Amino acid sequence: MYPKDRLTRFEVARIISARALQIEFGAPCFVDIKGNSIQKAKEEFKRKLIPLSVRRRMPNGEIVEVDLEKAIDNWLKEHGDV
Repeated sequence: MYPKDRLTRFEVARIISARALQIEFGAPCFVDIKGNSIQKAKEEFKRKLIPLSVRRRMPNGEIVEVDLEKAIDNWLKEHGDV
């Protein structure tokens, strides 16, 4: 089972793309930077301001809620950037 405080690269891509789509369609952005919606979503990710949650459905049917703030922190420590 994948730890609750880790993200896969696929989850990171999905989080950033989903948030960029929200920003593109007019959702409030929590960072004040110039750039397109993807750059803004990446900056929100770096600052741990993503207003989303991640739930994993495990093979046994269990649903696991990921601690997103801790998972983003671990991602940035391990990979440095998005």
